This record gives sequence, structure tokens and C-alpha cells, in this order.
Amino acid sequence: MNRLWESDPAPPGGARSPASARVWQVGALCKAVADALDARFNPVTVSGEISGFNRAASGHAYFTLKDDSGQLRCAMFRRAGGLMPFTPRDGMRVEVEGRVSVYEPRGDLQLIVESMRQAGAGALLEQFLRLKAKLEAQGLFDAARKRPVPAIPRGIGVVTSLGAAALRDVVTAMQRRAPHVQVVIAPSLVQGSEAAGELVAALQGLYRLARREVDGPPVDAILLVRGGGSLEDLWAFNDEQLARVIAQSPVPVVCGVGHETDFTIADWVADLRAPTPTAAAELAASPRDQLLSAWMLAMERIRRATRRGLDTQNQRLDRISTRMGRPSVLASGQRLLLTAQSRRLRQASRGHLQAGANDLVKGHEGLRRAIDQALRRERERLGRVELRLSLLDPSLVLQRGYAWLRDESGRVVSRASDVRVGQSLQATVADGRIDLTVRAGG
Repeated sequence: MNRLWESDPAPPGGARSPASARVWQVGALCKAVADALDARFNPVTVSGEISGFNRAASGHAYFTLKDDSGQLRCAMFRRAGGLMPFTPRDGMRVEVEGRVSVYEPRGDLQLIVESMRQAGAGALLEQFLRLKAKLEAQGLFDAARKRPVPAIPRGIGVVTSLGAAALRDVVTAMQRRAPHVQVVIAPSLVQGSEAAGELVAALQGLYRLARREVDGPPVDAILLVRGGGSLEDLWAFNDEQLARVIAQSPVPVVCGVGHETDFTIADWVADLRAPTPTAAAELAASPRDQLLSAWMLAMERIRRATRRGLDTQNQRLDRISTRMGRPSVLASGQRLLLTAQSRRLRQASRGHLQAGANDLVKGHEGLRRAIDQALRRERERLGRVELRLSLLDPSLVLQRGYAWLRDESGRVVSRASDVRVGQSLQATVADGRIDLTVRAGG
């Protein structure tokens, strides 16, 4: 009869004869190997390159993780795949965490992936995202704290490497667009482990100039720039201390780091982000020609407003003079009226005294004094009125050699463009009027 071999203790020397070896069922052996792997390795972290990535309709993903010396089949279930912040693709280097096991239906060694992150740049990206979330929560990216770049800066500070192409781009753009603006260069490393500290020191040096704590050219804005590169190349601009120093700037900071698709923490904290160093220079200073055009336009508007104001005041003066006539004539009329009233008062007083009795002499003297006082007050008031009117008398202006010009309708002529050749005009001068005919205009 048939029977299963049992696992007997090995004979002395450690060797077993074929008759004493245990015979495993395939499934039992796969399970035993899986249990041994689980006890020995799990959980495990494995680094490698993705190959043959495939996502099934169920949402589960299957791929191979390989390196130069081996490969390992991997499975990642839908729940774990939905937690990844990126999309895996062939050729991507990743680090995965999971449990190594045996897929018993095929007897294949496999790794059940529970999490995945990009290796190298991927790890930096995770660090970048964590710092970005932290600073954003603290309000360093708020739009309310962003300041506009001054339209006409006196001086602009530039933080970058002296040997960088970014510096040449900025200087060229400034010389072309705004040669009147001073450029203050604060040199610094822009790549490597010491770059972040040097960037901080360069910015703080410009801050002292901006606050006028030290002697030097004025700094009304700062450009923080460098050319493009990999995430590792630009990593100094993702430093937390640098971000906080940028946020403390007393003047607006324009960050132009990398190319248009590159983003750093410095970009988010700065008052303005430029896609390139050249664009940063263009955003920081308006073109000189544009400023001159705006100035000329403003001056022309001022001239037009002044001319309109003078025309309006001249017309107002003409209307007043028309209503008043000659102030000296008005004053003469007032003087004649006052003289006539005083004559009537004297005649009335003499008649009253002649008809009255002697006992009324005292009353007469009092009445005469009252009349004299009233006349004196009227003369003083008339003198003040006459003085004010004389100050408005256009004849005083005419006596200095000026003349009023009027056309046939009596309208005041104040500009050469108001008349035409052959038109008749009347000029009023200090001692009379003169009839004129226009012979030339312009």
C-alpha cells in the first residue's frame, strides 16, 4: 500500500537518504516559502526601475521592478495606487514599500506594493511638497502680502552668480530698457550645499541698502535669478530659511529662477514670479521710451488744461467788464449823487434854521454836526468802493500798452486762430478805440 513519507530526523552527518526526505505538495511548499519570506524580510523597501507598467480595468496595477542584476514582479492594488501623488511610468526609478511573497497559483516570487515614491528627484519632490504645504499654511504665499514693483525704481538689486548667464541676461535687458536705473549686484552661489546660505547673506546685504542702514545706491526692488536646471540644481531655492528671508524683504522681490516650467519655493514667496531671468528684468523696470512718452503726454494735458483755464477766466472777465462798464464812470456817478444829496441836506437845514426861533440854534448845531458826520462816513465808504473798483479797472491794464480786441459781434478775440484775413476788428486802448482789418493770420 502507498503512504506519505514523513520528515524523520536526519541521520548523523546531516545527510538524508532519498527514502528519508519529506515529499512536499506544491501548494504547501509555496505557502511554506511565502511564510518564510514573510518572517524573514517583511515589511521590505526595494529600489529599482519600473518596467512593463500596466493598470488593469479593476484598478490594480502590475509591473516589474528591475536593476542591473535582477528583477521582481510587483502588484499594487487599487487602494494603494489611488494614494500616489504621481503617475508611474516605464523607466521611472522608484522606491516601494511592501511585502514580498509567493504567488501560489504560478509559484512566482512577487512583491505586493503598499506605497511608492520617486527615487532621487522623487524624494526631493516630496520634501518640496511638504515644505510648500507648511509655508502656505503659515501665510507666506498669501496674495494679500504681495507688493507691486515700483513703476520707476531708482535702483534694482540683483542676486545671482557672477559667472551665470542669468546675470548677463539681466544686465543686457536693463541697459536696453532702462539705462537710467542703477543695478546693484550681490553675488552668490546658486547651486550646491552652500548656495542657500550665500543667497540669504546676499539678500540681507541688499536689505540694508534698501533700508538706508548703510551708504550706497538706492535699492527699490530685488531680482533673485538663475538659469534653468534639474530639480537638484535648483534645490537651493527651495530652502526654508531662504523662503523666510524673502518674506522679510523691505522692498518687492521678483524671482526668476529656471525656465518657464520650473517652480521653486522662492517663486511662491516672492512678490512676483518671472518665467526667466530676462523676464524678471523686464518686469522690474519700464522701458525709458515708454516713460518719456507718458511724461510728454502728461505735459501736453497740463498745457491744454492751463490754456482752457485761461480762456475761461478771460471770458469771465469780459462778462464782468461788460456788466460793470468802466469802473471810473461808475465811481463818478456815485460821487455826483453824493454831492447832490449833501446840497439838498444843507438847503433843508438853512431853511429850517431861518424859519425857526432863536431857541433852536442849539438844535441846529447838533443837526449840522450829525450831517457832517454822515457826510464824512459816506465819503470814506465811497473812497473804499472807489479804490476797490479802480483795482478792477481794465483801463489800468490798457495804460500799460495792452489792447482789447473784439470782432463785429462784440466777442472778445484772444487767439490768432479766432480771426480770418480781411475780418474787421475793434481794438480798445487806453484813450479810445481803433478800427482794424486783419491782413494776415497764423
